[in-house]
Amino acid sequence: MQLATPNLVPQRADDAQQGARRRLALIVDDSRLQRRILCRSVQAWGFDVIEAASGDAALEICRDVTPDLVLSDWMMPGMNGLEFCDAFRKLQGDEYGYFILLTSKSEKEEVARGLEAGADDFVSKPVDLNELRARITAGDRILQMQRELTGKNHLISKTLQELQRLYDSIDKDLLEAKKLQQSLVRERSVVLDQGHVSLLLRPSGHVGGDLVGFFRAGEDHLGLYAIDVSGHGISSALMTARLAGYLSSTAPEQNVALEPLGDGSYRTRPPLAVMQTINNLVLNEMDTEHYFTMLLADVDLSTGKVALAQAGHPHPVVQRRSGQIETVGPGGFPVGLVHDAQFSQFDVQLHRGDRLLLCSDGVTECPNVAAELLDEAGLETIMADLHGIKGPAFFEALVWKLSEFAGNQDFPDDVSGVLFEYQVRPDA
Repeated sequence: MQLATPNLVPQRADDAQQGARRRLALIVDDSRLQRRILCRSVQAWGFDVIEAASGDAALEICRDVTPDLVLSDWMMPGMNGLEFCDAFRKLQGDEYGYFILLTSKSEKEEVARGLEAGADDFVSKPVDLNELRARITAGDRILQMQRELTGKNHLISKTLQELQRLYDSIDKDLLEAKKLQQSLVRERSVVLDQGHVSLLLRPSGHVGGDLVGFFRAGEDHLGLYAIDVSGHGISSALMTARLAGYLSSTAPEQNVALEPLGDGSYRTRPPLAVMQTINNLVLNEMDTEHYFTMLLADVDLSTGKVALAQAGHPHPVVQRRSGQIETVGPGGFPVGLVHDAQFSQFDVQLHRGDRLLLCSDGVTECPNVAAELLDEAGLETIMADLHGIKGPAFFEALVWKLSEFAGNQDFPDDVSGVLFEYQVRPDA
């Protein structure tokens, strides 16, 4: 092997400093005279040149460096040009070398063999230098496009890696946010002397805009609430966290549904007044475009009387001990849309063995594969089927029924609910 340009690496570094990258050509021919002719010509056309007298020697060079251009004779002793071309292609990584075979062969079958081995072009021997330069120029255009494509692929790959890193970071944060949101509903099942409260909160994504809960007010009153914030995702979840503070079960002094008494205890405020208070708080203190539907209930545990306010949330469902189902409530206007919105309050009387269900529209508007919604009639049918199932098992069965109705596809909306099963005190 001989180097036609002995200071090859320094020359390329100098060119790089000047902003121009000199291309590298590999000349492979067992004829020293032919190599000399080609080397001088190719150097004059702006290439640094390495020459090799055989395919084996050329292959060793290519293990260390990938030339931009290879000019190789076809007929050589040992490894011929076709075999070298095939081996050269198997070595290549991201960088591409343009391969021209020098040959006296012109039969179509031989040309096809060369193309299959990886050759890009052919030049007939004896070599016409004008033709060779034209073919190298054409190949250089292809190399330039290949370099641009490789650069763009590297950029895309780097961008995708960065996006994946950001996605993984966001996904990790969302998982933490999910844990925090789930912690807003600390107790999913609570047994009282006068009844049993069960809660369901199942976001459709990492986090959601639904919120359910309860709070005590003295010995004889229990507050229940179900909220569905517009939209999905992080902003909706942040809204639910703010609303959870307004209806806190652990900090009664912050709960807008409770008012303090002189002895340090609290009593419930009428649900209608609470709804109006929350509406004003949202519109006056929160800079948000979110609104929400809501159901708020005040249960008198001693009598079974329930006072409710409904603001656009699906209708409450009462299931009597006999299994009879009653859908109640006027519907109403969502919270957080307009000042001085008018809400209404109504009463429901529960008797021993009756139960009250408050659920989000993720239940009633759950679609099947034909895009048909479950609706309230479908919910009543499910409740009739699950009449004998109590407590948290009811919600487990409800979710299973919803999944069956949806064709086992993911729920498109958050699914949440509050189930209160009433029984009077044993000594009443």
